[in-house]
Amino acid sequence: MSDRLHHLGATDTADAVICGAGIAGIAAAQALAVGRGLARVVIVDDTPPLTLTSDKSTEAYRNWWPGPDDAMVRLMNRSIDLLEAWATASDNRFLLNRRGYVYATARAERAAQFEADAALAASQGAGAVRIYRSLQEAATYQPSAHQGWQGHPTGADLFLDAAAIRKHFPWLSPDICAVLHARRCGWFSGQQLGMLLLEQAREAGASLLAGRVTGVQQDGGRVTGVQVAMPSGVTHTISTPVFVNAAGPYAKQVAALCGVELPLFSEAHYKIAIDDARGVIDRNTGLVILDDAQTLEWNEEERAELAADESTRWLTEPLPAGIHLRPEGYGRAQTVLMLWDYHGAHRFDDPAFPLPEDALYPEVVLRGMTRLAPGLSAYLERLPHAYMDGGYYTKTVENRPLVGPMGPGGAYVCAAFSGFGLMAAPAAAELLAAQVTGASRPEYERAFLPSRYDDAAYCAQVAQWGSTGQL
Repeated sequence: MSDRLHHLGATDTADAVICGAGIAGIAAAQALAVGRGLARVVIVDDTPPLTLTSDKSTEAYRNWWPGPDDAMVRLMNRSIDLLEAWATASDNRFLLNRRGYVYATARAERAAQFEADAALAASQGAGAVRIYRSLQEAATYQPSAHQGWQGHPTGADLFLDAAAIRKHFPWLSPDICAVLHARRCGWFSGQQLGMLLLEQAREAGASLLAGRVTGVQQDGGRVTGVQVAMPSGVTHTISTPVFVNAAGPYAKQVAALCGVELPLFSEAHYKIAIDDARGVIDRNTGLVILDDAQTLEWNEEERAELAADESTRWLTEPLPAGIHLRPEGYGRAQTVLMLWDYHGAHRFDDPAFPLPEDALYPEVVLRGMTRLAPGLSAYLERLPHAYMDGGYYTKTVENRPLVGPMGPGGAYVCAAFSGFGLMAAPAAAELLAAQVTGASRPEYERAFLPSRYDDAAYCAQVAQWGSTGQL
């Protein structure tokens, strides 16, 4: 098929129609067309590929996830297998690295929890843990390599010695008492990955159609066609037995076209990019997370003024853990990406673009980041220019994706990736393609099926879930 459908009157046919040209939809098209040999796959979107939320990501990946089972670790390990295979085949076109995720804490009780978390992660398949309780033991530690992934460690390195932390992470706050460096983690160019997969899908016969899905036709409880509103104002119908909802933040609305209500909500998440002209952040470090809640530092006059106004009082109150950063770029680049979900409780059932404004975000994040890296306080006198963007994290209550059949026969969903779409899309798309074609599937499939919510025992477990791994 060409990039534009050749319309036969008002109707065309396809083996599968995918709603959404973000990373989930593009990966699904590649998995169906290349992996499973479906000759006619059509991706429908009224925006250019990878432009709604996929290009707002930190582009990171990790196999470091909480339980209560090993499903997320196994899904991500499979995704990373695919990423590494594609990187090898393409001469690392999308710049995959294995810098790792670096979790830091200044709380002794959290340090003890790091050790328990690492043991659990190892048991779930994230890799062996190497524990350093002295500077001497840490002599075997292999720091992050600037580029690439081959030959780099997996598992995790856990530092429980202050001197060892100071040696290997001298720019961190001096009161950090434990550092957990998860190793089969890093980042890559999401745009380059997406375009690589889109090229492969097109070469195998898939096509991209500019338009908006407005209806899903059914007959006898099965999908028979998809209606698409074209930019010209004309509505076309594509006859197809398979419809895939990969609509990202609009997945809930698209599911409604099939008569399905998905248990989804969205959160607005932002990030900033600044130039670290002073070289405070180690350019070779991984993605670094402060695992402690904190209260922002203000002088006495500022704190009194902020506390007196109901709209700003929250700036003087405790804020959540999870503020994180990573270097961006290579060579002479000075950019550092910074993120903090300090207002994640704001939920949206009907997300709209552009995102709600948050004028305070750059300063709040930079102030919070000084708790992790005190050297950044030099920028508070005169705030550096910060480029800010963001997207919606569309998620389920337990923060696991939906991959599988929904509603009428032939309808599927591949959504609810909550900020981890780039890292999860390869394995999720592979799983979806196997479901569509009736091929064998991995055991972890059941953890992501929409039908899991029909199980009362599962719903009771979710109510006691604990950490969801959200950053």
